[in-house]
Amino acid sequence: MANFKIYNARVTFRNVPIHKLSKYRFGDVDAVADRFREVEDVSECLIVQTASRVEIFIVTDPAAAGSGGLTMSMIKQIWADNTDLDEWEVDHFDQTMEVYVDRDVYDNLLRLAAGLQSVVVGKMEILDEIKSAAAKAKETGDSGSVLNRLFDTVIMVSTRIREETGMGRNWKSIGDIAVRLADENAGIDGKKKILILGTGEVAARVAKSLNRRGVGFSVASMQIERARGFSELLNGEPADFEDVIANFDRYDIVFVATTADYFILQHYRIRRQMEAKKTGTMILDISDPRAVSEDVSQSPGVKLMFRDQVEEQYAEIQNEVRAKVPAVEKAIAGEVPILEAAMNRVSPEAKRDGVFSKVERLREKELRKALEQLGDIGDDQRKVIEQLTKSVVENIVSVPGKAKKQDGESA
Repeated sequence: MANFKIYNARVTFRNVPIHKLSKYRFGDVDAVADRFREVEDVSECLIVQTASRVEIFIVTDPAAAGSGGLTMSMIKQIWADNTDLDEWEVDHFDQTMEVYVDRDVYDNLLRLAAGLQSVVVGKMEILDEIKSAAAKAKETGDSGSVLNRLFDTVIMVSTRIREETGMGRNWKSIGDIAVRLADENAGIDGKKKILILGTGEVAARVAKSLNRRGVGFSVASMQIERARGFSELLNGEPADFEDVIANFDRYDIVFVATTADYFILQHYRIRRQMEAKKTGTMILDISDPRAVSEDVSQSPGVKLMFRDQVEEQYAEIQNEVRAKVPAVEKAIAGEVPILEAAMNRVSPEAKRDGVFSKVERLREKELRKALEQLGDIGDDQRKVIEQLTKSVVENIVSVPGKAKKQDGESA
């Protein structure tokens, strides 16, 4: 049995609308990881943040695992202290946060990396995001022997599973298809003014596809707060819905991706604006149900297209992906026991060693800055300053160990 516990606490698109996920995100991931590692008996922390999820992985010793409820309450408090969550969201954390331990962590992380838990099943982007988060945690020293082994192994295994099953090969989201269709019909470049109406999952896929092309866009919703939250995650420019309608002629390409059960765009609302426009506008409604009235095509220069024109291509891709899911599920089921056995053989680093490593890097960084400010000083003076900083770090970091030793002797 392993002499550590791994916890995974996460908030994802499954429990929180995408436009609200920005409130659960951490601004300074490294600083927040430090806060988590300050919790007694928490030795490692790794945070994965994407547009559709925020996931925290922490390593504790068995004593902390025995009082897991206390650990979870601390995690909730640190999470709330370092985000923009309001009182209602904090009070309802139990309804939005999922928590997994050990074997379930291995299973879920493999499923995530293999593409089974993405907003769109099969996408490759999530694996790159996991790789980036793991690399950053290694660089900052927030992860150690346990999480490094876990993530290195999961990345290797999930890559192999994807290659063997073909999961994610030639993958395209409905957003990719919609953007390609708009490009073919209207031409997408840096000069075009692009608007996304909507802040849900489909709108997010369009935004991600535009981001990959390096193309800017505006985002509007019936509620400006939704447009702002969506834009924080996906790099858009939030816009007021009524202002967008009043100045509709400024846009060249409009993607409509809402879940409204009524027409949010009608001919009479944009007719006057479009009469003055000298160039055409393409409107692609990929909402379900439709959110653009067909009479909008009567507006001068408007080319209106609907979801039907992307649905056929998307359905073919989805059918291919779904056909591969059973093979991926079977491969993961076979790998989880192997991964669990491998993790049971990992020896966690002492918490003091992890802290010392990180503090040592900070010492070196601050020492370089101080020496640059001091300018031209002799080698002997440099050595004295460097030795002083080393001594300070070693004494501060070793205090907890000394205190425990003295307690043991006095007992």
